[in-house]
Amino acid sequence: MPLSKSVAHQRPVWRRRTTGTQWLIWLIWLSGTVLFLLCSQLIAGNTNWSFVADAGRQGSDLISRMVPPEWAYASELWLPLWDTVNIATLGTALGIMVAFPLAFLAARNTSPHPVLRPIALLAIVTSRSINSLIWALLLVLILGPGTLAGILAIALRSVGFIGKLLYEAIEEIHPTPVEAVSATGAGRLQIMSYGVLPQILPAFAGISVYRWDINIREATVLGLVGAGGIGLQLNASINTLAWDRVAVIFLLIFATVMVSEWLSAKIRHAII
Repeated sequence: MPLSKSVAHQRPVWRRRTTGTQWLIWLIWLSGTVLFLLCSQLIAGNTNWSFVADAGRQGSDLISRMVPPEWAYASELWLPLWDTVNIATLGTALGIMVAFPLAFLAARNTSPHPVLRPIALLAIVTSRSINSLIWALLLVLILGPGTLAGILAIALRSVGFIGKLLYEAIEEIHPTPVEAVSATGAGRLQIMSYGVLPQILPAFAGISVYRWDINIREATVLGLVGAGGIGLQLNASINTLAWDRVAVIFLLIFATVMVSEWLSAKIRHAII
């Protein structure tokens, strides 16, 4: 009985490897194996194995000092926790304001001039290449400690994330609506408003909410370098070896991240 076209189309096609291709594959595997062994040797040489052997006992001792948590200390953490949420929210909003026009400058099909596109791409790559903790460290040195440094650090990090995903979404839009709006004699701004924006708004909303969810997590540690939020209390508790307070801070951070994850999932589900 002859096979249908769909079954015949799904049948794998056998291709004979040439000698050059076979040697190239073996060379890649050999290079990867050598690199793995070299990295393993380097890591093993720089590792104090006596500390590794004692890690289990040290870890259990540290956890025993965290139990029971000092729940009375939680009353002093609500304001820093609120500052952390505000740092993440305001930083995300500021990052969105910068990333939105930057994405249109970076996309091939919407960039108004060939010179502007590489400049916009450079700004996006620069933002993505530096972690928010490093941004916070630099801004604390420039602006001084406080929540402003944390907000700007979150914003600078968010620009690259949102800008990259958004300009890729712009480049993947369907050209038919754009051509239809252009055929009516619409100007560039009208083409953007009626041909491009309706196609990318769901993706833009989802990206923004997802970035806010990530920023909630990142804002909790910015206080370690003086950028405000609950990280300041975490750093102070660790420095004074108050492990029962550290346990309370960890639990509050965990609860906050869980709530933000639930909220972002609900919002993305409602939007997309």
